[in-house]
Amino acid sequence: MLETAIIGAGPYGLSIAAHFRRRGIPFRIFGRVMDSWRAHMPKGMCLKSDGFASNIYDGEGEFTLGNFCGERGIEYSHSGMPVRLDTFSAYGLAFKDRMVPELEDRLVTSVDRLPEGFRLVLDTGEAFAARRVVLAVGITHFEHVPDNLASLPPEFLSHSFRHHHLEGFRGRSVVVIGGGSSATDLAGLLHEAGAEVQLVSRRESLKFHGAPQIGRTRSLWQQIHRPQSGIGPGWRLRFFADAPMAFHYLPESLRLEAVRRVLGPSGAWFAKEKVVGRVPLHLGCTAQRAVIQNGRVRLFLRAEDASEREISAEHVIAATGYKPDMDRLKFLSSEIRSTLEVVNGAPVLSSSFESSMSGLYFAGLTAANSFGPVMRFAYGAGFAARTITGAMSKSTVRKSMAVPSSGRHELHQIDAPETREKAGAASQGSTR
Repeated sequence: MLETAIIGAGPYGLSIAAHFRRRGIPFRIFGRVMDSWRAHMPKGMCLKSDGFASNIYDGEGEFTLGNFCGERGIEYSHSGMPVRLDTFSAYGLAFKDRMVPELEDRLVTSVDRLPEGFRLVLDTGEAFAARRVVLAVGITHFEHVPDNLASLPPEFLSHSFRHHHLEGFRGRSVVVIGGGSSATDLAGLLHEAGAEVQLVSRRESLKFHGAPQIGRTRSLWQQIHRPQSGIGPGWRLRFFADAPMAFHYLPESLRLEAVRRVLGPSGAWFAKEKVVGRVPLHLGCTAQRAVIQNGRVRLFLRAEDASEREISAEHVIAATGYKPDMDRLKFLSSEIRSTLEVVNGAPVLSSSFESSMSGLYFAGLTAANSFGPVMRFAYGAGFAARTITGAMSKSTVRKSMAVPSSGRHELHQIDAPETREKAGAASQGSTR
């Protein structure tokens, strides 16, 4: 029986696999490498995270984004210089080749519970058993579309997750709904691609991160007052970035509220000039309903002052984020989904990222309310990989001491008596 199967090949899955490999923990990993980034983010986009916070983690820091850019002659800075999507995607591919060559470009189509472990089936038809499963599926499966728009036919409505190539919108009218980085990035890039774009947001004003002060050294007071972190400046974000385990032990109500409010919808500083003054904005407005008429979508908006307006377009794109929901993970058996302890649709996790079902782990977006907003960013992959690897390494050592060696490189049944401190794990927003 396989010890551990990792499902997902983005920053979290690759980081966990690289840590397992270094520690000698047997595993198989499945998925399309960097799929969300390579196929579901708009071409020309830049990451909101700084360069130093956009690494994939190998355990020793041997292959950082900075190292990759240095090897390829790509311009790079730890901060102040946007990381291009194509650079980050290429880095992920190179990381896979160097640190996780075992990755199998296959999809897991079903996971069922066994008396000891799980039965997995691949899209090739192969079936096998694994004692543990780590789900690192990122934002895949969790697109959120407002209920009052969800009934529109797919030819008139799509989620931002569905758009990598934007050339097909040239000359077409499009309404983008949302106020975060996905919405502002997409609206700006659609405008550059020649589309007729309008942006609708319930926020009364768009929020953008402040541009870095290139070439200026921050004073000691600035460093103390607003220290840098992997997810933004300030002591509060420094806590969320550097102390996810402390966050785990906060009362559930505080954790849920923090993840709901902290790092809400906001665009990157470099997206502001692409949107403001170039894209018509309908701010403080909520789409109440939509109808199809003469091949166009008529959107009826309600403003904060209760006034109403109507706009129309050939297509509507909901850049409205992602919300974990275990019921959307259809490859998990109905027994697993109905048995898991959840809060607002997402798994309740222990301090080792283990769910209420022994042997089933979650990392990334689904772990945000257990370990904080950092789990919505690539920066959180290092902590997740270290924590999950540490828990499994301890179990491996305990069992190897208890089982006489047969002279073969083989691991037998491993009991996993990790502590079962639980934390609610509902989440929202974008992982970018």
